[in-house]
Amino acid sequence: MDVDSNRLELTTKGTVFNWNSVGTGLLLCMCLLPFMMTGHLLVSSSSAKMAPHPLNPFWNLRQIDTALWNHLQHGCDRLYNPLLRGNTSIATQLTKTRLVWCMSDCMPEVGLHTTSNKVKSMSDQMRAFVSSMHCREYPYIINQPGLCSSNETLDTPLLLMAIKSQSGNLENRQAIRETWGRSGHVSGEYNIRGGLVRTVFLLGKQEYKPNSKIHDLLEKESKTYGDILQWDFNDTFFNLTLKDVLFWRWFQQYCPKAVFVFKGDDDVFVRTDHSLWQAYTNETDKGLDLFIGEVINNARPNRDPSTKYFIPESFYQGSYPSYAGGGGVVYSGSLALRLKEVSDKVSLFPIDDVYLGMCLSKLGVVPSHHPGFLTFDLPNTQRGNPCAYKSVLLVHRRNPREMIALWNHLRNLRFTTISKPKTKIGLFTHTQTLPDH
Repeated sequence: MDVDSNRLELTTKGTVFNWNSVGTGLLLCMCLLPFMMTGHLLVSSSSAKMAPHPLNPFWNLRQIDTALWNHLQHGCDRLYNPLLRGNTSIATQLTKTRLVWCMSDCMPEVGLHTTSNKVKSMSDQMRAFVSSMHCREYPYIINQPGLCSSNETLDTPLLLMAIKSQSGNLENRQAIRETWGRSGHVSGEYNIRGGLVRTVFLLGKQEYKPNSKIHDLLEKESKTYGDILQWDFNDTFFNLTLKDVLFWRWFQQYCPKAVFVFKGDDDVFVRTDHSLWQAYTNETDKGLDLFIGEVINNARPNRDPSTKYFIPESFYQGSYPSYAGGGGVVYSGSLALRLKEVSDKVSLFPIDDVYLGMCLSKLGVVPSHHPGFLTFDLPNTQRGNPCAYKSVLLVHRRNPREMIALWNHLRNLRFTTISKPKTKIGLFTHTQTLPDH
């Protein structure tokens, strides 16, 4: 390298750089560097309402290569970072596998890394998840394209109840249809507007004995009630996340104008408190980020191999974002559409509740805790007392018989306290008789 102080140029390997232009750019970068490094910390009290979370940088440039999920997500973060997207030198740092993994729907070659020693040492359940965690496109076995716009009504659903179920859980689904999850037109109480409520059950596929009649019964059930959504993927615990992702896609295509979404399991009992909706049913922006449940903060992965929630360090490192655990959450329809979009940029995670928290974190949405969501049930001494459910929105768990019995107890209790009986359902009160199926 030759330096000519008179020309203020650097010559190296036959290339001449003008020091004046280079120096100016370098000086500018040095001046801006402190602000670039600390910009994410500049959150004043006045901006807290606009962006209370996350306070850390949205795009994490720190890579953890020892954990598979962190490694893959790091690649996705850099790929979708608008500041780095056009930088070819950054793009070349991503291996072909990581690029395709992040952008692929379901390409077989993406799963080649599952032969690595780290993956081989994982449990069968985790290996099965890793081998297909890049797949997000699965065909419908049963679809309900007209659920939210049937010939009977053109009303937009005020509430869509999306219940995670399995093919063999017919009794659970029937108990929900007969109690808190029954579809129909409802009117509100206490000056809260009513509307249309729709219920849909989310299923994958399960393997049964050759002579099993469950598949035939499921088809008959779908024709009778028209509320079954089934996709062609294996319905396992670690694949519950797929039900969220595929439901959001279905929601965007077939029911994008629903005002609220309740997403829950088929072994919960829901008794919604109307005061929950008074703050969100007005035409304000407050309901756009509505997300309510039993929020869990500062949780870390379960490292006990004997539990179904076990996540090895070779797959994920770090703490979990805030998320709502248990059997059910409530969020706005507008947030459901945004969750669909951001989920394409978040690698699938085997714990569905945690994955939902990851998507919320990417959106900068903070889940709201509500004491009426009882993930771990009431005390044993209170379970059989209908009065104990006065402030309960959701309780987990209840089998079909308990669900129906509790529904009848609460309905009878209500009949004894009002002069004009009405049948309480879900979020509202029925004012018309719906035909029995």
